[in-house]
Amino acid sequence: MANSRQATKRARQGERRRQHNAALRSRMRTFIKRVVKAIDSGDRKVAEAAYKEAVPFIDSGTGKNIIHANKAARHKKRLNARIRAMSQ
Repeated sequence: MANSRQATKRARQGERRRQHNAALRSRMRTFIKRVVKAIDSGDRKVAEAAYKEAVPFIDSGTGKNIIHANKAARHKKRLNARIRAMSQ
């Protein structure tokens, strides 16, 4: 338990930020799942559209320190590779 007013306030701020970050992370994961679902359904146009929607959210997660830049790049690379493999 916090022993000072300052520590109490910082605990409140930390909890608010944790919940906000969790919401952003969840939204990003939802967009990634939409791309995966479109890929699994076999519809390349839908998958490409979902990918184009997901990329800005993945990048914004990097800018807001929700995920590391390398993890964002890895997600984008793997999703794009799966979409490109659909045509073959």
